[in-house]
Amino acid sequence: MNQAIHFPEREWWDETAQAVCFTALVNGFQCVCAISGKALLSRFTADGDALSCFRLHRWELEDDAAQAIKRQEEDAQGWFWLSSDR
Repeated sequence: MNQAIHFPEREWWDETAQAVCFTALVNGFQCVCAISGKALLSRFTADGDALSCFRLHRWELEDDAAQAIKRQEEDAQGWFWLSSDR
C-alpha cells in the first residue's frame, strides 16, 4: 500500500477520551489519531501536561501513527490509537 500521509500541526486534548488527538491526511482524506494521556506520559517518563509532551515527541508519535495507518489498524470509529491503554 503506497499512501501519502501528512500530519498537519493540529493537535488537541480530548477530555472525554482523556487523550491527545491529532489529524492525519491520507491521500487527501482526514483521519484522527490518538494516544491516551496516561500512555503518553508513561512512555516518555513525563509529568504534567500531555499536550506539551506530545509536542516534544511529535516526530516519533507521527511515525508510529503512520505505521498504524499503513497497517489499517483503525478502531470501530475510524480512529487510529497509538496505545491500547484508553
